[in-house]
Amino acid sequence: MAEKFQMTQKGYDEAVKLLKYLQGTKRKEIVARIAEARSHGDLSENAEYDAARTEQSNNEMEIEELDYKIKNAEIIAENNDTSKVNIGNVVKVYDPDLEEEESYEITGTTESNILENKISNVSPVGAALIGAKVGDRVTVRPEGGEAYELVVKEITLAKK
Repeated sequence: MAEKFQMTQKGYDEAVKLLKYLQGTKRKEIVARIAEARSHGDLSENAEYDAARTEQSNNEMEIEELDYKIKNAEIIAENNDTSKVNIGNVVKVYDPDLEEEESYEITGTTESNILENKISNVSPVGAALIGAKVGDRVTVRPEGGEAYELVVKEITLAKK
């Protein structure tokens, strides 16, 4: 049985849109760059050609991965419950060791983006927070790292 990838409807729609872009526009742009690089002659010492072929390979791998995730997507129903942490919530946590607060949006695996504080429900922090309530202390066990605790301070709905 194929692995399931939990996604919100928004995340699923964004993944489908990205896949269409990669398969259409981006694929055509890369093919055009390869053709241009080929027109410059000797391919054995053509860095432009090598770079375009590498980009083509990376694009095809991304297409394959995204297509697999879309085909095996499990759409998570929208949930307005903020009594416990679910996908689609923003969770404010307090780290007693660092004496810092941080907020994370809990997302499905394809929607996570650490630069935007969007973490996957299967990441160490996300997995520890799922199901927690305000006031709960959760233990985060990072792979290859030392476990630490976070305190759930607030649970709100993510902005759409």
